[in-house]
Order: sequence, then structure tokens, then C-alpha cells
Amino acid sequence: MKVKQISIFLENKEGRLAQVTRVLGDNNINIRAMSIADTADFGILRLIVNDPDAALQVLKEAGFTVSSTDVIAVEIQDKPGGLAGVLDILQQVNINIEYLYAFVQKSTNAALVVFRVEQIDEAIEVLQKNNINILPGSHVYTL
Repeated sequence: MKVKQISIFLENKEGRLAQVTRVLGDNNINIRAMSIADTADFGILRLIVNDPDAALQVLKEAGFTVSSTDVIAVEIQDKPGGLAGVLDILQQVNINIEYLYAFVQKSTNAALVVFRVEQIDEAIEVLQKNNINILPGSHVYTL
């Protein structure tokens, strides 16, 4: 149920994001979701891609500082309060969310939210017990 996320450290310089996307595109790696957090000097680009192992390899070979992190992709009803319900479940068992980002699936009316949490296995267990659909990486990589 875990999804492998690629994180890339980028200097905040013109063209660096374009270089990442070019390396991935040249290697037939498709970006499924992305988030970037930046400061004046650098940014952290977080990606879900169709082939995370290949992405990690080609980005390292291209000279980028890159790592892999496990996250969970939670399917949430795309309606007001949908996210709040899931957050309430995690809060009730004291699971801290380090960060999240969301995207909408093409084929359904649900939104997907990618969570990085401190206790990932516990989060998966409690969400499943509350009938929250957690998508496996094999599904997310093909969206």
C-alpha cells in the first residue's frame, strides 16, 4: 500500500526544474503527481512517477541529489469535507502529517491525496479500518 516518492534537491536557479523534467522525459518516465517547496536558495521537488526506480537512477546519473521516500495515496471523496474526515481519523490516533499534496484522478470523481506521515504502517492500518481506500503504488504509477 505504500507509494515510492522521489525527492529532488534543486538549487533555485533558472532551468533546473526544466532539466529534471527533460531527464525524465528523455527516459520515458511519466510524472503522475508533483509538489515543490522552495526557499530563496533551494527547493525540494517531490514526484510520483510511473517508474520510481528508473527515475532515481537516471536523476542520480544526471548529477541531481535525489532520494526515495515511502508515502501513502489515499482516495478521498471529491466533496466539501472529504479531506477533513480523513485528517480527523489520523488525528484521533495521534499520527502527525509531515506534508501532503493532492491531485484528481482522470477516471473517477475522487481526489487522491499523497501523505507523508511519521507512522506510515499505523496510518495505513487505521485508514483501512475506517474504510478509507488506500491505493497501492502499482495503481498510482499508472494513473
